[in-house]
Amino acid sequence: MQWEKNVPRIVISAPHGQSGKTTVSIGLIGALVKSGFKVQPFKKGPDYIDPSWLTRVAGRACRNLDCFFMDEEVIRESVARAGGDGDIAVIEGAMGMFDGLDLEGSGSTAQIAKTVKAPVVLVVNCNRMTRSVAPLVKGFKDFDPEVRVAGVILNNVARPRHQDILVGAIEKYCDLPVLGVIPKNPSFAIPNRHLGLIPAEEDRELQQAIDNIVKIALETLDIKKILEIARNVPPLAMRSTDHEEAADIKAPVKVGIMKDRSFTFYYPENLESLIEAGAELVFVDALADKRLPEMDALFIGGGFPEIFARELGANRDLKSDLARRIEAGLPVYAECGGLMYLGRNIIEGEERFPMVGVLPFDVLLKKKPQGHGYTVMEVKRDNPFFSRNTIVKGHEFHNSCLVNLETEGIDFAFQVRRGHGIDGQRDGILYKNVLACYNHIHALGTKEWAKNLVSAARTFRKERN
Repeated sequence: MQWEKNVPRIVISAPHGQSGKTTVSIGLIGALVKSGFKVQPFKKGPDYIDPSWLTRVAGRACRNLDCFFMDEEVIRESVARAGGDGDIAVIEGAMGMFDGLDLEGSGSTAQIAKTVKAPVVLVVNCNRMTRSVAPLVKGFKDFDPEVRVAGVILNNVARPRHQDILVGAIEKYCDLPVLGVIPKNPSFAIPNRHLGLIPAEEDRELQQAIDNIVKIALETLDIKKILEIARNVPPLAMRSTDHEEAADIKAPVKVGIMKDRSFTFYYPENLESLIEAGAELVFVDALADKRLPEMDALFIGGGFPEIFARELGANRDLKSDLARRIEAGLPVYAECGGLMYLGRNIIEGEERFPMVGVLPFDVLLKKKPQGHGYTVMEVKRDNPFFSRNTIVKGHEFHNSCLVNLETEGIDFAFQVRRGHGIDGQRDGILYKNVLACYNHIHALGTKEWAKNLVSAARTFRKERN
């Protein structure tokens, strides 16, 4: 069955990375919220960090749109469902607008814009540029006739004369409105780390940077015109899905979610999919809690456990309790940071920080990425979470590797078809009912995962009782 939803929407893109898309997205969303509008943020691509900032400023969970994980109908449905009760959906792009996986631009921000039929606002970093802005903008406007570039926001503008030349060139040669001018200002900066910005959950004191960005956005962006552009879109048509199907009514099982400053990488849809599959979520703070609450399974997402390795290592009571429950058969699904936490030690330079120790390896921190990008995994071993011989699409980004790995008593769930995983060939360490991997998945692209995790939890509860 098909149905339609009217969702005002706009894509924030740029000619290249580091143009200021996140700054503009934060500013625009914050300005809209302060003006009384309900904003649903989205981020193109497999990103946890930028969405944490968009979530913070919007007051609504940012969701990811990705052509590698999701088919076009799922992407449209995600925008319609999450944005359907809001006034506008703001979709932040990634990299340059036409940058994708191949010469055709597969998976690009432009493909997302075409899929959801959304107009694009182009953010241009104008540092050391004047009249040359016109051919740059005109090229992006005309490159793909299926992409509607509807306006431009100028970033890093130096002085009034600089602004006059830029605006005049675009209006004369490009026939596009300039929707805002962001001046150069170091107070807009959010600190970076090796994977991008610092996650919003780690440092609440960075609110001042958000306040500065939103203030200038309120002063300089043409909110009225941006809303007009966003509303000039067709309704989104989509199919009915599993969400409308009657759920199999069973008593919910308790699934633990380790979520604190060290473990912050969770897609909202992954947690929602667990709830829809029959889970009651219970949250665990690995830095503060001394014991795990009662639970039937545990999901440990990614994050930066290495930044909090000393505090994690010092919480001996929680580590001991988790190790005991794993030995008793607790189903545990762990991604990246979760994998690191279940090993013996995190090693940084000459320091070693003891972790849970149920998996036989140490984690060595490196200065360069050891795995970065999209992944394709083939399931080669029976496990609680994925059917054998299925293909699991995901992504990885880690500056660590496993060392001193002992393979006796463990197995590997995945054979790597694309990406790096643990050693370029394997990922997904299996031990008892644990699967721990560098690979991250998105529940909208790997729909069996949540149901299987909840099923494993139900089986464990039944056997335990």
